[in-house]
Amino acid sequence: FGFLTRQLMSLAGGRLILALEGGHDLTAICDASEACVSALLGIQDAIPDDVLLQKPNANAVHSLQTVIEIQSQYWQNVKAHSRSVGLSYVAAQSKDCEETDAVNALASLSVGVMSNKRLLDDPMEHDSDSM
Repeated sequence: FGFLTRQLMSLAGGRLILALEGGHDLTAICDASEACVSALLGIQDAIPDDVLLQKPNANAVHSLQTVIEIQSQYWQNVKAHSRSVGLSYVAAQSKDCEETDAVNALASLSVGVMSNKRLLDDPMEHDSDSM
């Protein structure tokens, strides 16, 4: 809950309101509330590696896929996340980084026509001629 609260805070620019709803498991409510308040205060507890590597529950994945299918009718950018729903947090972050790197690399490429003069002035051309 603390992690999700921090994620929401980053999306909302820190402007977030939380409401506590009743429940049946008093211990879980206390733990979740503490984690959310800690996140609001900027206290960040480390998440164990085994949790970050754990794949989500199959029922949760199915529910998220259904939500993505419905919401993508209204928000097209939701579809981009459908491929990572069944991945662990670490795998999803890695996939996002790889896709971002590929997009940035492609975006940095420029295509232009080089003049003949520039080809002749290229130092690499002179090196190969001297060999």
